[in-house]
Amino acid sequence: MAEAVITVENLSKSYLVGHISEDRGRVSHTLRDVIAHGARSFARKTADMMRGRQVIQGDKIEEFWALQDVSFDVRQGEVLGIIGRNGAGKSTLLKILSRITEPSKGRVLLRGRVASLLEVGTGFHQELTGRENIFLNGAILGMTQKEIRAKFDEIVAFAEVEKFLDTPVKRYSSGMYVRLAFAVAAHLEPEILIVDEVLAVGDQEFQKKCLGKMRDVASREERTVLFVSHNHAAVRSLCSHAIVLSTGRSTPKLDVASALEHYASTDQTPLSSSWTRPAGLDKAATWFETIRVHLQGAQPNLRLVCSCDIVSQGAGGQVYIAVDVVDRSLSAIMQAEPRTSPFIGGAPGKYRVDLSIDLPPLVPGIYSLDFWLGTHNTQTVDHVRQVLAIEIVDSPNPERSYPYTADHGFMVPVSRASVTQLKSQHVPA
Repeated sequence: MAEAVITVENLSKSYLVGHISEDRGRVSHTLRDVIAHGARSFARKTADMMRGRQVIQGDKIEEFWALQDVSFDVRQGEVLGIIGRNGAGKSTLLKILSRITEPSKGRVLLRGRVASLLEVGTGFHQELTGRENIFLNGAILGMTQKEIRAKFDEIVAFAEVEKFLDTPVKRYSSGMYVRLAFAVAAHLEPEILIVDEVLAVGDQEFQKKCLGKMRDVASREERTVLFVSHNHAAVRSLCSHAIVLSTGRSTPKLDVASALEHYASTDQTPLSSSWTRPAGLDKAATWFETIRVHLQGAQPNLRLVCSCDIVSQGAGGQVYIAVDVVDRSLSAIMQAEPRTSPFIGGAPGKYRVDLSIDLPPLVPGIYSLDFWLGTHNTQTVDHVRQVLAIEIVDSPNPERSYPYTADHGFMVPVSRASVTQLKSQHVPA
C-alpha cells in the first residue's frame, strides 16, 4: 500500500467574530455613552494587543469553529475530493493544508512540496510579468532555474498565453490568470497539488484540459491531488475517494460514490423561503446579506420570485446578478441573468434587488438555487451556492398516465402531435 502523503489528525480551527450590540444601533446615545463605550473598547483592544491576542471589532465577541476534529489521510497517487456546502469549512481546511493558516488544535503532516491554487492570482505578484511569475512560483516551490526552464515551454503551451508572457499579470483577464496559475502549479512537479473550485472561472474547454492534466498527474506521475468542486460530475470522474464537510465536521474518507450519495441524502439545503448570511462566511467588496424566494402560479406557468438585500462597499464597481437552478447532483440546468438598472454596487450602501424568473415546465422534485454577483461573467464577486431550495410537486402534464422521472431530463417542453392515416393499397409486411 502506498505511503500516506497527507495525514490530518483531530484538526480544528476557531475564529473570534465581533458583533455590535443591538442597542448600539439606536441614535439615542448621549455623548457620555459614546465616550464611555469608546474607552471600554480601547481598553479591551489594548489588553488584547499586550497579551498577543487577536484584536476584534465589536461589543460582543463570539468564538466560531470553522473546523472541528477533522481527521483523514491521503496516500501517494490518490485524488481526494472535498465536498460540502458554502460555509462548511472547505476553504479553511485548504488554507491550513497550504500553510496559509495555523490550526487551533490538531496537526497536519505533509510529506512533500505543496502547490496550491485556491483563488485567482494565488502566489502571483501583480507587477511582475507572466514569465517572471513562472520563475517566482518555481523558486517558492524550491526548484532551481534549470528545472523551471526545462518545464517552461510546456507551461506556456498549456496556459496559451504566449503573446502576453512579458505583460504584467495585473493586466491579465481572470481566465488568463487561472490558465497560467494552474499551468504553473501542475507542471512544476510538486508532490501535492491542491486545487479549489477556482477552475470554474475558466471556459469549459479549459476545465476539461485541467481535469485531464490532474488525472495524468495522479495516475502517471503518482502525485497526490486534493480537489474541491461543486461540480459533482467532475468529482466523480476524477476522484477515487472523498470526504464530506458539514458545519466544520467531516465524514470519514469514503469511496467517491458513497460520499456523493451521503451528501445528496443528508446535506442538501432544507426547503425554506429565506436565507441570511452566516457569520464567518467570506465577504468581498459586494455581498449578499439576505435572500428571500417564493413560487407563484402553477404548472406549467410557474414563476420564481426573489428579493435580495445586497451590501456594497463601493470598491468593487458595478456588478450583475445571476441565479442558477441546479438539480440533485448539483448540475446547473438553467441560469437567469436579468438586466438590472441601475447596476448594483456603484456606490457604497445597501441595495434591494427584486427579480422574477419564469420557470419552464419542470419535472417534480427538489431543486437548489445558487445566487451570483459578478462583472460580465468574467469575475465573481460573491457566489453563494444551495442557499435555498424549491420543490416542484405538480406534474407539468396532468394528462400523462405515468409519472415523470429525472431519467429523461428535468424540463418538459410543450409538444403537440397530430396523426393522419395515409391511404395505401397494402400494408407492408
